[in-house]
Amino acid sequence: MPIVRLDKVSLSYGLKPLLDNVDLQVRRGERVCVLGRNGEGKSSLLRLVNREIMPDSGEVWIRPGARIASLAQEVALASDESVVDVVRGGADHAEDWQAALDVDQVIARLGLDRDAAMSALSGGWRRRTMLGRALVSAPDLLLLDEPTNHLDIEAITWLEEMMLNFAGALLFISHDRAFVRRLATRIVELDRGQLRVWPGNYDDYVVQKQAALETEAKHAALFDKKLAQEEVWIRRGVEARRTRNEGRVRALKQLRIERSERRERIGQMEVRLQDATPSGKLVFEALKVTERFGENTVIADFSARIMRGDRIGIVGPNGCGKSTLIKLLVGELEPTEGLIRRGTSLEVAYFDQQREQLDPSASIMDNVTGGSGDSIMIDGRARHVSGYLRDFLFPPERLLAPVSMLSGGERNRLLLARLFAKPSNLLVMDEPTNDLDVETLELLEELVANYEGTLLLVSHDRAFLDNVVTSTLVFEGGGRVNEYVGGYTDWLRQRKAPGRIAPARSPAPSTEKGTSSTAKPRRLSYKDQRELETLPSKIQLLEEERTVLQLAIGDPDLFRQAPARAAATVQRLDGLAKELEAAYARWEALESARQA
Repeated sequence: MPIVRLDKVSLSYGLKPLLDNVDLQVRRGERVCVLGRNGEGKSSLLRLVNREIMPDSGEVWIRPGARIASLAQEVALASDESVVDVVRGGADHAEDWQAALDVDQVIARLGLDRDAAMSALSGGWRRRTMLGRALVSAPDLLLLDEPTNHLDIEAITWLEEMMLNFAGALLFISHDRAFVRRLATRIVELDRGQLRVWPGNYDDYVVQKQAALETEAKHAALFDKKLAQEEVWIRRGVEARRTRNEGRVRALKQLRIERSERRERIGQMEVRLQDATPSGKLVFEALKVTERFGENTVIADFSARIMRGDRIGIVGPNGCGKSTLIKLLVGELEPTEGLIRRGTSLEVAYFDQQREQLDPSASIMDNVTGGSGDSIMIDGRARHVSGYLRDFLFPPERLLAPVSMLSGGERNRLLLARLFAKPSNLLVMDEPTNDLDVETLELLEELVANYEGTLLLVSHDRAFLDNVVTSTLVFEGGGRVNEYVGGYTDWLRQRKAPGRIAPARSPAPSTEKGTSSTAKPRRLSYKDQRELETLPSKIQLLEEERTVLQLAIGDPDLFRQAPARAAATVQRLDGLAKELEAAYARWEALESARQA
């Protein structure tokens, strides 16, 4: 029996139908991800399931007695309640889950200040608090709308583990591709009012979706060609009015109706970065840099050299000092100790996480032009701001609307428009991926990857890091910032076993009298060496089994026709996730020991 079922549900705001006669079922043990472009109605779908709004027609059925908890995309309102009281309020019905989802554990894992008042927290921290409240409520169905926004990688990983062990059903919206890849047992896409179930995992969805769009485009082109031919024919007049051609006239009228009812996909941004004159070969050089705030050492003895064309990712927990490091490099702050050399001819474009460069009270247009008219310079030529902003999916009729009326994703797009309007050779981006849909993310990824200048990127989006950066600076505790070649996944492979932190730079040989190194490198035992050799094939077999099961679980008929087998498949997938994680951890530990 499903926990929730939508039968022929329709919902419209104004003239735009968000849901058009859709069906959906979610059963216990499923983790269903809802994908779709910004503005398609994904959040409204979750609000329907949560009974916050009612459909225009159709039925939203919830299993009697089922408990639902939710995390909305909007930030919770400020109040005088403490964090611990807000989180504890979600645990009123908790029984068997209480041991596993202890309030204190959730507060600690999310990095919350238990005694802080909600009114004293930023929007991001209030949202974290509401996530904690949802997680401790022991629901049968958990609704999460962009749960990874404002979470660091450690918290995201913890949330993934918790959701993998969650006994109820999960219906979630996310544009974090790594999060979706790991969690989703089924993907549902909301596209132009229709819900479509895609079998397989996220990567299968990407391939199948592209093929479907190509087929749709071919069919639309053939339809439009036929309609154009019939319109030419009807204009001939006499021949079209003959009695024997009345059927053809009726067919033309039907074609016109079908064409008028066709809903076009939301367009894709058509933008590119403007390259400035190249900077000097050396962009930054940090020499033994330390930064303190009072007694707190944020960055300790950091040295690095960044050259023209480098694409550097910066990773670490929230509040560790990532933004401080950027400010030190670009000269907004001076270090407490040490020296930073900056290269010549730097022209910086800066994307700030808080979107402070946007004036909420000013119009969309004025935020790009600075209120200096209706045109901007692009590639050395004047261009009307209306055409420029249309490339970022802002229609002309909205250009005078204040920024305060925009959604999070729209504000990010506007900040990108403002950012890309100026030439640069150094691109600094602090959490640019929040609230962007997958298609916009992938376009931004391509733009940044092909950028000819130098990139500094702070991000918790693991897929974005993997696809864009050439090396990663990682905050690993105690103010230590260590450098690794490659992106996030490369760092996971290179970092030492738990409890051992690699130094930022190899230490110089000791020159103290009477000291010498007598330690010999540890050699693997024969048993460990054999295990290391067999682990890759074991991991491959586990990955192959997971792929087969993910394909099986993607079939919605499985849950209806063979619920016992579906439950067993879900349970095995959870077990495989743990086995794979243990196998990878063991491989990394043995490989590190072999290289030590």
